[in-house]
Amino acid sequence: YMPLVESGLRNVVSPAHAVGFWQLLKSTAREYGLEVDNQVDERYDVEKSTRAASRYLKKSYKRFGSWTLVVASFNAGQKRIARFMKQQKAKSFYDLLVADETSRYIYRMLAFKMIFENPEHYGFYINPSQEYPVIPTHNIEVKGAVKDWADFAHAHGISYKLLKYFNPWLRKTYLKNFHHKTYEIKIPNAPFNMTDAKLKE
Repeated sequence: YMPLVESGLRNVVSPAHAVGFWQLLKSTAREYGLEVDNQVDERYDVEKSTRAASRYLKKSYKRFGSWTLVVASFNAGQKRIARFMKQQKAKSFYDLLVADETSRYIYRMLAFKMIFENPEHYGFYINPSQEYPVIPTHNIEVKGAVKDWADFAHAHGISYKLLKYFNPWLRKTYLKNFHHKTYEIKIPNAPFNMTDAKLKE
């Protein structure tokens, strides 16, 4: 439920330049294995950023032994929460005096958890027909440079718009790939690859 609080499940950029569903700062993203530069920013890749955030959360849990403190540290930083605990001689988040932002963060996440796990209890009734469909995709490996992503998209039967929709972590119209890394590009399967109309259904 944390990405709901962080970004509303949108690839947004905060005033502090935190990016993506998980609102990761550049330094944190790189520390936990994501590539961040002017051509590729994997904070926009929901799968890779989720794995990076999971590594952060697991490391925090080893340090604090409490998921509430882990979530607080995701908002305020591990060092700050550890310092507060030491200064205040507190072991529980609920005994800890923290910034209002961090306190609101925790309770917003708990509220999302309660609502999403029991929506009917809070007056939300969701028909399965209202759920977003999963658009099937396949991956294409890219191991070299790409001169123009629009040409790449058209060569694979989709528009540049769709390429960017499924691969928002591509930040330029090209890829130099000096180190010959392997990238996996998501391509929507037919009939979704011919038009973006299905995205609106």
